[in-house]
Amino acid sequence: MDTAQWQLAEDFLGHLTAERRLSPHTVKAYRRDLSCLAEFCDAAGLDSWADIKTHHLRRFAATSHGKGLSPRSIQRRLSGARSFMNYLIREGQLGHNPGGDVSAPRAPRKLPETLDVDQMALLLEIAGDDAVACRDRAMLELLYSSGLRLAELIGLDPADVDLDDATVRVLGKGRKERLLPVGRKAVAAVREWLRLRGELAATGEPALFVGVRGRRITPRVVQQRVEYWARQSGLPRHVYPHLFRHSCATHLLESSQDLRGVQELLGHADISTTQVYTHLDFQHLAQIYDKAHPRARRRGEPDDEA
Repeated sequence: MDTAQWQLAEDFLGHLTAERRLSPHTVKAYRRDLSCLAEFCDAAGLDSWADIKTHHLRRFAATSHGKGLSPRSIQRRLSGARSFMNYLIREGQLGHNPGGDVSAPRAPRKLPETLDVDQMALLLEIAGDDAVACRDRAMLELLYSSGLRLAELIGLDPADVDLDDATVRVLGKGRKERLLPVGRKAVAAVREWLRLRGELAATGEPALFVGVRGRRITPRVVQQRVEYWARQSGLPRHVYPHLFRHSCATHLLESSQDLRGVQELLGHADISTTQVYTHLDFQHLAQIYDKAHPRARRRGEPDDEA
């Protein structure tokens, strides 16, 4: 690309800074990706941005993949190229965006981690009857019982929990409200915490869960308390708040086979997000089959009929 063509890229980067107010780190990433696109254009004999066609961007994605770039990084490159092309359309330099139908290679979907039922039961055996222990027991029981996100847990006020009805009202992503069931042990734990909450909560503090300074508890403190109780229980792995949500979904699906119900509980807008748990469910089924079915051959064992 000659100087005039690259100046269009510089103008776009200035637009990202001045008009869209993106961070310097993000603008630097855009610059790096546009530099890679410009190098590709030079190698392909393209003299201007207007020469780029859809098949060029597909080849750009394929070339990036061949060089070992991850699908996520390729998607970022293509997203940056599309944004730049839209800017050029706005500036009258292009008539259409050639990147509209170009997608990155699909990334393999990573299965969420979970704790099994016995591990979760061990983790929830929180000893102590002081206010902090009761608070932690209520938080962890509620995370697992209702599959809450960390932000949903922290955002709760006492009025959001109806212990007589065994429900909790949460405000999820997109400020969408959900009414969720609360299990028997979680109800008991929250009831006990509410009895002692006044020992920690500052006057006028509206939060259900508070830190030792009396104000609404922070995400980092919840993470630390989860890590603390995981160490106390002797679990030989890293445990974090979202693991309770994954475990809740998996255990419910194993028991009920109701994918739509689990979707509603978790507040997923798209059921495909929930379907990742069906893979975990099949893993569980396969393990049970291998252990229990009389005709199942365990790995490494000889075939008696051979």
